[in-house]
Amino acid sequence: MTSSDAHPRIQLYRAEDYPRMPWRNGGGTTQEVACNPGGSTARFDWRLSIADVGQDGGFSAFSGYQRILTVLEGPGIELTVDGCLQAPLAPRQAYAFSGDAKVACRLLDGPIRDFNLIYTPALYHARLQWVSGAGPCLFHSSARTVLLMNAGSAVTLYVNGVAHAVPTQYDCLHIEGLDALVEYRLEGAGMLDACIIELLPRST
Repeated sequence: MTSSDAHPRIQLYRAEDYPRMPWRNGGGTTQEVACNPGGSTARFDWRLSIADVGQDGGFSAFSGYQRILTVLEGPGIELTVDGCLQAPLAPRQAYAFSGDAKVACRLLDGPIRDFNLIYTPALYHARLQWVSGAGPCLFHSSARTVLLMNAGSAVTLYVNGVAHAVPTQYDCLHIEGLDALVEYRLEGAGMLDACIIELLPRST
C-alpha cells in the first residue's frame, strides 16, 4: 500500500443540513450536497446535489459543464437529450450528458429523487460508480478528491486504515488533498448502497 505524507482534509456532510432551493420552473427542488473548496451554488468547479422531481419538464442548462445523473428513489425517468429519446433510466443507473444539451424529463410512474454530479471537464477527469452488496468493498485511488455518498444504512470508510463513519442515508464524506495512491475500504453492518466519485485534476 502506498500512502501520501500529506494530511488530507476529510469532512462529513450531513443530509439533515443540506440547503433546499426551488427550481426556477417550479418542477422540483434541489439540495446541494457538496462543492469544490471555495465554490458556491452560483459558481463552482464541481458540485454534488440531490433533486426531487415532481413533474415532467426541462432541465436547467449548465454551459461548459458535464453532468452525471442517477435515480435514487422512484420508478425512473425517461430523458430526451437534444431531441433524441434515451432508454428509460432506472434507479442506480448512471447517465452522463453535456450541461450544454437541451434536456427534457418524463417521469415513468410518479415523482423521483435523483443524484447529480456536475463538473468542469476542462479541469477534471471524473469517475462515478455505485457499490452494492454485502461488502466489504476495497479499492485504491490516486484522485485528489474522493467523495462517498451513502444511499443506504450506516457505513464506515477506511482511508489508509483510518475509520470515518457515514452514519445516515444521503450523508456524504469528502476527502480532499491526497495526491498518492490511497487504499479505501468500505464496510457496513448491512448491505452496501453507496456512490463513489473520484475527481482527478487535468494536467495544465
